[in-house]
Amino acid sequence: MNIGDSWPDLFEAESRVLSIQAKLHRWASDDSRRCFDDLYNLVADPAFLVVAWDRVRGNRGARSAGVDGVAPRSIVFGTRRFLPELRDDLKARRFRPNPVREAMIPKANGKLRALGIPTVRDRTVQAALKLVLEPIFEADFQPCSYGFRPRRRAQDAIAEIHYLASAPRNYGWVLEADITACFDEIDHAALMDRVRARIGDKRVLDLVKAFLKADVLSQDGTERDTITGTPQGGILSPLLANIALSVLDEHFAEAWQAMGDSSARHRRRRKGLATYRLVRYADDFVVMVNGTRAHAGVMRDEVAAVLAPMGLCLSEEKTRVVSVDEGFDFLGFRIQRHRKRGTNRFFVYTYPSKKALASIKAKVRTMTRGATNQPLAVLCYRLAPVLRGWANYFRHGVSKSTFDYVREFTWRRVICWLRHKHPHANWKWLRRRYLPRWWPTDGEVTLMDIGKVVVTRYRYRGQQITTPWSWALAESIA
Repeated sequence: MNIGDSWPDLFEAESRVLSIQAKLHRWASDDSRRCFDDLYNLVADPAFLVVAWDRVRGNRGARSAGVDGVAPRSIVFGTRRFLPELRDDLKARRFRPNPVREAMIPKANGKLRALGIPTVRDRTVQAALKLVLEPIFEADFQPCSYGFRPRRRAQDAIAEIHYLASAPRNYGWVLEADITACFDEIDHAALMDRVRARIGDKRVLDLVKAFLKADVLSQDGTERDTITGTPQGGILSPLLANIALSVLDEHFAEAWQAMGDSSARHRRRRKGLATYRLVRYADDFVVMVNGTRAHAGVMRDEVAAVLAPMGLCLSEEKTRVVSVDEGFDFLGFRIQRHRKRGTNRFFVYTYPSKKALASIKAKVRTMTRGATNQPLAVLCYRLAPVLRGWANYFRHGVSKSTFDYVREFTWRRVICWLRHKHPHANWKWLRRRYLPRWWPTDGEVTLMDIGKVVVTRYRYRGQQITTPWSWALAESIA
């Protein structure tokens, strides 16, 4: 399968790539046992490389360089020399991944997380590989998985949990689970076996394996082999992690099908047996159980047994059984069932967790500490995307009171910043200069008011989340 040697512009390349992806997705959906051959030509195709390069150069890590010392944004005209040379190496089978530069990123709990930064060439080839492989494996992925998948987001996972925990379904017990060092411990042999079930092109398989086995260059300059895992930071890593963790999705999907229809599941519960559903976002997942605490506890051993062949194990610290009435945190949200104020009725509520609130307060506190030599307008510009991004993530929950609290906290921090900026100014002058209508303003620039963000209920999509290739295929047929 090949679409030519000319170098198209981005618009033409995206259109051609989307069309081919739609065909791959349709073929994979129509035949669950089909094994795809001759995909390597697509990885080295100009259209796929142009789209891959655009995504590499346009993402958040474009300023970071790998072991080659070259950042993607420093390459201005990629289609003139960089992409043709890369394509020639791919076609001649000369391409070999370079070692991954390791960077240690602090986590919220104070520990450090290893982040792998590939070179520009490796990132581009990984992006092209993902463009080819993703529509094929998306046909096999189950609806219960939401992380690192097209047109799916964390709010869909939260909405699914809310749907299952609410009446009349009443899944009241939760196995809140976390996998220990998931990206670092995935067994390469088991992962490649799952990839081979769909991909028969040995050239593509060799390329995927080469990325898995790429050495890691640590911060102290030592180079070490990669025996297990897929380095976090690589463009291909989330897809490979989903392929590995889909063994868990398939297990629970098969168990759900074995329970029969809704009438059979009702009879099952009347006999004292449990029904259960999985909701997963990357390596964080919960098992919703309609039964007893003992039933939820049994799920822990069952999940551990399913993950063991992939070289994964559950975290003892973060895995626990909780009641929905007790509440639990998932993806930054606090999910809990309690009585609605002023009534005797109980509902499931989702709102920002204490940890999420502490994170936004820490960011605002850091940004309003020092740097008083800059104008207030600059501070407002820096705070706006932080506040807006946090509010947009949590605006589909019971977040109004939390937004008002963050609004007051931000106002106090900015006022303290202004007092430090003008230590000899009195309050009357500060009000006249910076606080018209009591809100920080510098000329035409106004501090973002997070309290004005509209809180709306998230539309539950359930099983109706479509892929981008389904739309492309429907349009091509029309």
